Amino acid sequence: MKVGFIGIGNMANAIIKGMIEKKYMNSEEIYISSRTKEKLTDFASETKTTICSSNEELIASVDIVVLAVKPNVLAEILPDLSSAIKKYQPLLVSIAAGTSLKKLSHLIGINSTNPIIRVMPNLNSVIGEGMTAICGNTFSSIEQIQYIIGMFKSIGEAIELEEKDFSTFIAIAGSSPAYTFLFIDSLARGAVKNGMPKKLATKIAAQAVLGSAKLVLESDQSPWNLIDQVSSPGGTTVAGIVALENEGFISTVIKGVDATIAKDRELLND
Repeated sequence: MKVGFIGIGNMANAIIKGMIEKKYMNSEEIYISSRTKEKLTDFASETKTTICSSNEELIASVDIVVLAVKPNVLAEILPDLSSAIKKYQPLLVSIAAGTSLKKLSHLIGINSTNPIIRVMPNLNSVIGEGMTAICGNTFSSIEQIQYIIGMFKSIGEAIELEEKDFSTFIAIAGSSPAYTFLFIDSLARGAVKNGMPKKLATKIAAQAVLGSAKLVLESDQSPWNLIDQVSSPGGTTVAGIVALENEGFISTVIKGVDATIAKDRELLND
């Protein structure tokens, strides 16, 4: 199986290196193309991947084409690649945000029967701890979907998800790293207010959040039950929880999720 990447930005970089490191693919089976030629040469030298002189050459050389460019660039290049795609019929995999399967199909031709898989990774993929959602159109096979799930499991966790749930996924996985960074920074600022250096406070808060996330994943208990384990009657944790809830902590987070979902749906309808 040969895989080609159109675009080698941060996400493509993470995917390619993850696949090679986890031995999901050999570097000689990976082809790359990019408008930034110097970056392309440096990356190929580092990873031992194969450079293609054009996107058309890449499409003709591989079984899977990963579209790893920004949505506006995708809209520019995909119609021009329509003929090559229809000729060679590769599996198309798009990681472009806000670009539905229907829109992808329209960009390569409304009557296209090409298999297309839409993928939504998140920022944490760059350190191998990503959370990725994957869905395919009616022309993509179960085997193709499973192969792509395996590809993205090389940089974290990956699941198949119905496209109707992608906006919600974006809110709780795609955008939530930013919410979590904000929470970590807020914890650190609270410590600074009480005399602790910011750098030290940030390290402590980040490690505490990391450990808490791992505990949720490895425990068979709900987050709320784990809260109860930390909360002694009349203790410090209860005092903090009550103060947060007095300011609408839970409802505010839910409002943030709702706002993200609404914005994503708005962008999809543009």
